[in-house]
Amino acid sequence: MRLWPTLSALPVLVLLAFPAAGAEVLPASDETLATAFSAIQERALNPVEIGPLAFDGLKALATIDPAIEVEKTSSHRIGLEHAGRLVAQYPVPNLNDTDGWASLTLRLTQAAKRVSPLVRDAGDEQIRMAVLDAALSHLDRFSRYAPPGEADEQRANRNGFGGIGVRLEPHENDVTLTEVLPNTPASKAHLKAGDHILAVDGKPVGGLTQETVSRLLRGPVSSTIQLTVRRPDQQQASVISLVRDHIAPPTVRLDAPQDGISTIALTGFTESSDDEMFHALSSLSGKTELKGLVLDLRGNPGGLLDKAVNIADLFMAEGRIVSTKGRHPDSLQTYNAQAGDLGEKIPLVVLVDGRTASAAEILAAALQDSGRAVIIGSNSYGKGTVQTVLTLPNKAELTLTWSRYYAPSGYSLHDLGVLPTLCSEGAKTPEEGTSLLHSLDDPQTPLPASLAAWRVVPVEQIELRKRLRQSCPAENRLSDAASDHFDQTLARQLLADQRLYAKALALGAMRKMQNLEADTTSSP
Repeated sequence: MRLWPTLSALPVLVLLAFPAAGAEVLPASDETLATAFSAIQERALNPVEIGPLAFDGLKALATIDPAIEVEKTSSHRIGLEHAGRLVAQYPVPNLNDTDGWASLTLRLTQAAKRVSPLVRDAGDEQIRMAVLDAALSHLDRFSRYAPPGEADEQRANRNGFGGIGVRLEPHENDVTLTEVLPNTPASKAHLKAGDHILAVDGKPVGGLTQETVSRLLRGPVSSTIQLTVRRPDQQQASVISLVRDHIAPPTVRLDAPQDGISTIALTGFTESSDDEMFHALSSLSGKTELKGLVLDLRGNPGGLLDKAVNIADLFMAEGRIVSTKGRHPDSLQTYNAQAGDLGEKIPLVVLVDGRTASAAEILAAALQDSGRAVIIGSNSYGKGTVQTVLTLPNKAELTLTWSRYYAPSGYSLHDLGVLPTLCSEGAKTPEEGTSLLHSLDDPQTPLPASLAAWRVVPVEQIELRKRLRQSCPAENRLSDAASDHFDQTLARQLLADQRLYAKALALGAMRKMQNLEADTTSSP
């Protein structure tokens, strides 16, 4: 049974922030910063003090105008200097007074605008970006601020958007379609890759950026759009009218079975990914000759955690999928599989590489630990943290790392990743494939000992984690055609040999379920 947790229970959240009833409504820029500072204080993975972060954010005004300098003029006051001249100073708020630091930021930036043309011309959004980028740099590399335009694009990538379903390449005189997605308004209008778009709703698109053209093509679902199109084999252009639909770029690609084995490439985790996977498995369920499935997660950067959980559940009848732990109560989550799905009995091999990250690693680790899949490839990326996404009052997004996730056997994937059962790092030739398969019959194979160390190393032992990763160094297996072909061939050979597949499955599976709560009592 697939899991459909409510939004409030998800480790990856999209929240709208509004002031509490009866609270003072601050100016827009102040309210945005106050909301961001409060979120950092309450939700960041490790405890933080807002004062030092906000102060460094203020000092980042120098990135806009090097003549600006923000310094403490005393233990109780912060001053603004321009070209060496003190122009303003303000009281220092209490260390964790988020509203106070947001108000100070507003007042100080207004003072900076009065004396600096560069700050004045930069505008509120660039100032906000400078402040928040500097503040967030104290947390981790995954916590970031996305201004409204970029945030709109991120939301569209997660949830889909109103559009026509094309990918394009801009040119000086027109835009060329590079792909037309199936079952979209564009495909129904018989548009094809290679067609040239000259104008959208009468507006010429030649010379425009890809982002600008994409904004023109997008709009409310059920709204009408007119394209001026010239086919490659035609001299004259024609005007085509389309009705926009909800577009969710596909993340699942199913290859037809060959010799009873099929491949599904999963490129990310968006709102539709679990439905796409369900439909792909449904299309295979009637094929009685299906001997196995290769799930290709190489190059998959991750995405929505709950979708990874749902897809894992499609292949698992029982057991832990993942647990998450952070400071905030909502970050404490445990997800278990339930029986009754299409993929639970299909022999499964999962391909990973150094660009398999985040939610993709959660899926791979769950399938390996539970004994449902053999992992082939190189060590994965090692992103073991969960981000919460907060929609700010200015419609920007604040992404904060707020928890770590733990595989079913209890280990944190952070800076460690998933260790393949069969490490193909550096391997390309048929002889190397044969050697890897024969290693499964070697009673001295080091894999069980390697996995045992992998699953017990504490998250704080960073250097040991780095050394363990070198047992199968991360590699981009898709960057080279020979490596790509090698992984696919090895997966098919293993699935075709039931005896060796069973051995590999047993080697990778955890021997017993560990107590996750006991194993993760150290700092999150």
